[in-house]
Amino acid sequence: MNRIKVVLEEKGIKQTWLAEKLGKSYNMVNGYVQNRQQPRLEVLNEIARILDVDVRELIMPTKDNE
Repeated sequence: MNRIKVVLEEKGIKQTWLAEKLGKSYNMVNGYVQNRQQPRLEVLNEIARILDVDVRELIMPTKDNE
């Protein structure tokens, strides 16, 4: 499960902002957020860096979500 959507909501960040920072289209980022597409590991690491979270936060459920 990818938790990009949850982290974006927690931080009050819009998908359009993330798309701009990644150099990806909004549709690509929306695909990641909606779990229609899975980002490559390099992209996932870049998303984690941009959002200032550990990459594991984007892919592993927290205790609250188990």
